[in-house]
Amino acid sequence: MYGYSRETSPNLEAFSRDGFLFKNAVSPSSWTLPVFMSWFTSLYPSQHRVVNKYSSFDEKKEVYSNLQELSPGTVTLAQILKNNGYATAGFTGGAGMDGVFGYSQGFDRYYDKTTFGGFDLVFPMAIEWLKEHKKGKFFLFIHGYDVHGRYKNDKNFKNKFADPMIKSKYQGTPEEYWQLRNESLEDKPFNLNGEDVQFWRNWYDGKIYEADQKVGRFLEQIQALGLADNTVIIISSASGNEFYEHKRFDHGYSLYDELIRIPLIIKIPGIQGKIIPEQVRTLDIMPTVMDVLGISSDAAVKQQMRGVSLVPFMKGKPVRLDAFSETDYLLHTFKRSVRKSDGWKFIYTQETDERELYNLNDDPQESNNLIDREPDKAYELERELMRWRSS
Repeated sequence: MYGYSRETSPNLEAFSRDGFLFKNAVSPSSWTLPVFMSWFTSLYPSQHRVVNKYSSFDEKKEVYSNLQELSPGTVTLAQILKNNGYATAGFTGGAGMDGVFGYSQGFDRYYDKTTFGGFDLVFPMAIEWLKEHKKGKFFLFIHGYDVHGRYKNDKNFKNKFADPMIKSKYQGTPEEYWQLRNESLEDKPFNLNGEDVQFWRNWYDGKIYEADQKVGRFLEQIQALGLADNTVIIISSASGNEFYEHKRFDHGYSLYDELIRIPLIIKIPGIQGKIIPEQVRTLDIMPTVMDVLGISSDAAVKQQMRGVSLVPFMKGKPVRLDAFSETDYLLHTFKRSVRKSDGWKFIYTQETDERELYNLNDDPQESNNLIDREPDKAYELERELMRWRSS
């Protein structure tokens, strides 16, 4: 559905046919912890300030980041829905979704006890909870790390897209993956040969296919519970993953499109969806949910939210939305970017003062940095990025 040659996600493909398929959705960051807090607050990471595991640390003390301590008075989507009579529950894979960061705020029940847990764990819990709450209004958030490098492939899908002609020294273990991720954090990028890169991309496709099979079975259970025709369902992702497109591995470190351009599908009962090509942001999920459900925002919430409702896009009246993204990943890098609705993109790396400019219309792989050849465009976008940072 997004143009890939391999059939890695047949169940999402089928689901998208009746939903609104956003072809150009952009994430506000490139890793789990800050992104989902942006979903729940409609604030950029530097605004909700939950940007790393610790808000402060030294040799004697580590202080976990927490939404209410860092951004007092910020309300979440779960709180708003709970206050409007919805039962609320979240079942997550833990780690960057730990409730200590503020993610449990507004949830009647919130599961985060497993580190890097997957759908095999959270889907059954979610179904049991749904059986108890399906007759009333509910808000359910489900999250899994099935396509994360720390989650081990199922043996039945590990070789789904393997190429026997490829000779690689790797086996596809979480330990190998994590070592490559750690090497990616070094100042000097590491080297992988072409067969090793292809091995890991095949491995990742197998993980996507495995996760898609689990999603398909879950959607069948939703149907069996009689909820498919009266439940709004949104499927998306925090980020993508780098597999050496820009000489790094994993996610969080960069703001290239392989990380921040992500899937987004919204299915609304009784409304036939369509493909929406215009650029949107996952920052827009919270105001969209409120709009679809007819929940009005008070003045404080209106002032808080930086996203907009995507309902006009669904009605054929799109607006031009620029997308800003940022990462302060593990204090290794501090990057900010603007992705314009017309296809231009500017990335600024604070610690090195490096600037990158890409025309995604001609160069979707971001391989041709135009910073020296298009100085006027670079200056224009840098000024826009600086204005956004100070707003």
